[in-house]
Amino acid sequence: MTTTVRVGAVLLAAGEGRRLNGMVKSAIEMQGVPLIRRALIGLSGAGVDEVVVVLGYQAELLEPMVHDFPVTIVRNTNYAAGQMSSVQLGLENLTGTFDAVMICLADQPLLNAQDFTALIGTFKKRSSGSIVIPRVNGQRGNPVIFAGQVRNEILSGQNNLGCRDYIDNNPQLVTVFETDNDHYVVDLDTLQDIEKLQKRLGLVLKLPLHPTASS
Repeated sequence: MTTTVRVGAVLLAAGEGRRLNGMVKSAIEMQGVPLIRRALIGLSGAGVDEVVVVLGYQAELLEPMVHDFPVTIVRNTNYAAGQMSSVQLGLENLTGTFDAVMICLADQPLLNAQDFTALIGTFKKRSSGSIVIPRVNGQRGNPVIFAGQVRNEILSGQNNLGCRDYIDNNPQLVTVFETDNDHYVVDLDTLQDIEKLQKRLGLVLKLPLHPTASS
């Protein structure tokens, strides 16, 4: 019997791209499509019920790239405080009740609908616990998916899912999705990451203008 779960997602795209000298990572285009749009296409294809997109740094550049998707767009004016502030804001703006919530990063260029679906499937089939994380050859990946009550715990301040220590210290809550699919661990944090991916794919990624050039 197939179990239907209602899934919400928070897509994080508020970061400052510090290791890329302020480049807006989720605006990088791959085959003409910005990474932030690729993420939303994948989430839609996986049947995610509701998506909140959290913008912050250079929000005015990113917002036109996503305004035509049926998502909630929120701006984190305190993005410099770190990723957990965006997670919190995203969870606050999910309006529905969910069996599961995914926290997704907008700079993972290879993730697609099948990858999101596989993670959701692992969550549905887990035997215990409330959190599922992908792991590829010993490397922890993203997205993280967790049960709806964990969202409530985060919002009430009972735990901090953004803290790796929380997951490490509560192994009984965690199901590890072991896979050799490196889509879950490929991201673009440095120019070397971008160059490596271009070589792997045999195509050129179009980088956004530096903020100082586009202002």
